[in-house]
Amino acid sequence: MDLFPGFETKVIDTIGANLFLRIGGSGPPLVLLHGYPQTHVMWHRIAPALAQHFTLILPDLRGYGQSSCPPNDEDNFTYSKRAMAQDVVRAMGELGYTLFRVAGHDRGGRVAYRLALDWPERVERLVVLDIVPTHSMWNNFTVKMAMKTYHWLFLAQPSPLPETLLERAPITYQDFTMASWTKSRDLSAFAPEALDAYHRFFVESHHIKATCDDYRAGQTYDLHADTADFEAKKKITCPVLSVWGETGFPGETSDPLGIWREWASNVTGLAIDSGHFVAEENPKATLEAMLPFLLQDTD
Repeated sequence: MDLFPGFETKVIDTIGANLFLRIGGSGPPLVLLHGYPQTHVMWHRIAPALAQHFTLILPDLRGYGQSSCPPNDEDNFTYSKRAMAQDVVRAMGELGYTLFRVAGHDRGGRVAYRLALDWPERVERLVVLDIVPTHSMWNNFTVKMAMKTYHWLFLAQPSPLPETLLERAPITYQDFTMASWTKSRDLSAFAPEALDAYHRFFVESHHIKATCDDYRAGQTYDLHADTADFEAKKKITCPVLSVWGETGFPGETSDPLGIWREWASNVTGLAIDSGHFVAEENPKATLEAMLPFLLQDTD
């Protein structure tokens, strides 16, 4: 079953990586960025409605899905959100777009807000799904949050510890982890075709290594970049919408919108009935939150 009927596929060379994308719809450009441990396929339930209003560009982040897995470097820049945001800017330029809207879930949300901080002239509107900034996560861990987001500490451990353990039972780990982050605490929210797409990439050792490097970057390069911006009081200038699941990660913090208002000048948002995977667990509510915000100021 084709989860993106009518969409074309493309591979674009960026700086140090090859980015796989799906492109479909018509209208102003909207980039949709996925999270861990998934691929662009996570958008399949809301993409058809969004494609009625926007030209959708859905990449697999470097290290994920059908995109390449470049070798990491000592400071973890290769898998930093800055490098991944640079991939998006390069790909959009190749497609002829210098100004666009961005929505990101999980790791994709971190790429999206880093893109808005580093290239403010490119981003018209930003949607972040079920995250608070990396700086806030690392500096405000509670015991409950650390247990729920155990993967942040596990995957960031030096190579080859997490890779060695994950390669022994990658699907068992992936399914357990994804199920534990849903409201129902099972896999019922995921279409079989989508799960199959997630499994196919995650069993490959080079992808396991790359996704661990993503989290190593989160604990090092990304945290340092966030800290520098936070201390400099640098803020995202475009309008920001934060949507999170009632049992997702931001709900474990005291004030998700308050946290985002430390990082952006114009923030709105809400919780919806969902766990972490809002676009798949509750696509209707996710779309009802995103679409009016994204449609503002379109011609």
